[in-house]
Amino acid sequence: MKPDIHPNYRPVVFLDQSAEVSFMTRSTVETDETIEWEDGNTYPLYKVEISAASHPFFTGTMRIVDTAGRVERFERRFGRRRKGQDAPEAEASTEASTESTDASADES
Repeated sequence: MKPDIHPNYRPVVFLDQSAEVSFMTRSTVETDETIEWEDGNTYPLYKVEISAASHPFFTGTMRIVDTAGRVERFERRFGRRRKGQDAPEAEASTEASTESTDASADES
């Protein structure tokens, strides 16, 4: 194997935030947070929203997941777009096409 081309494969603790359940497995995920595990050692911590402990397919119950921040994050990235901003341009083009149809009707 070539040196320094493979990711760091190590034990990582995954924390399911909706069920407050954590489990440790090996992963290459990068994270800056750490947690002290049950064995007394410190491991990298990666937070997830849904895992097998909270997913409705595995639990058999329906649970509402908080997705409130997604719209705000989209608006921050791409700007706020409202129907009111696009409406004046649409109305102007509609009026122009109406006037051109009226003018052609008057000519005949």
